[in-house]
Amino acid sequence: MEGVSTQSDIREFLASRRAKITPQQAGLPAYGGNRRVPGLRREEVAMLAGVSVDYYVRLERGHLAGASEEVLDAVAGALQLDEAERAHLYDLARAVTRRPTRRTKRTRGPLPDSVLRVLDSMTDSPAFIRNGRLDILAVNRLGRALYSPLFTEGAPRPVNIARFQFLDPHGPDFFPDWEQSVHTTVSLLRTEAGRAPGDSDLTGLIGELVTRSEEFRTAWAKHDVRLHHTGRKGFRHPVVGEITLDFDAMELPAQPGLTLTAYSTGPDSPAHDALQLLAAWAATEDASAATDPDRTSSY
Repeated sequence: MEGVSTQSDIREFLASRRAKITPQQAGLPAYGGNRRVPGLRREEVAMLAGVSVDYYVRLERGHLAGASEEVLDAVAGALQLDEAERAHLYDLARAVTRRPTRRTKRTRGPLPDSVLRVLDSMTDSPAFIRNGRLDILAVNRLGRALYSPLFTEGAPRPVNIARFQFLDPHGPDFFPDWEQSVHTTVSLLRTEAGRAPGDSDLTGLIGELVTRSEEFRTAWAKHDVRLHHTGRKGFRHPVVGEITLDFDAMELPAQPGLTLTAYSTGPDSPAHDALQLLAAWAATEDASAATDPDRTSSY
């Protein structure tokens, strides 16, 4: 079933990208008459990529195995794929080229102490380390305070951003820019699914979200992907209210598949004041936990 699923992903991804490009955007003449497709026809993509129509049709049906880099680059150019989409196309091609393997669970040892020390040293910035499945594997004190709605007692561990966002009733309240947040989360998971099609933990999460969330199911069907390196993100925190922070996401070269995300803000801004208030609240919470044996803090 893994190969069939990957072929389906290829077919739907290429068809969805083709539907987004009009003949005018591709530099083709727009002839009269009604077009039966919203974007380019298969024969138009084939012409732009410099391959035969039969060959492109075969590619779009999911048969990317054996396609050369030159062909993949030509198809990516014809469809005007961005950096994330181009990388996803290559990931899908690699997935069907590799021999089928048994699905494996994600296994990883503890994070190195040196990485945790770096994380903890970032006292003025909320920061955490996640994997491609959006599990929070480690978090500093201010990061845990920022994401405190995810760390409620009884929540499954490791905490998962996507599961909270789509399945927890507080998810929509925590992310005020809901549509953008949904698009980002689903696009990141779709990107990871292309990189790791044999990861049973990832496919299990996606299956759960598709089954239980109509919003996730709708967004997942769009086959959008993205890279997530820098930008701005808004939160509606139960203690400090709405806060918008800059973020930078840095892959850890010595820990493949893991990303350190840190939030920051400029001085003399409402967000800076909110972070200071959040830090004070976190210190109070830590002090209460230290004096109350019934309160536990789980990372």
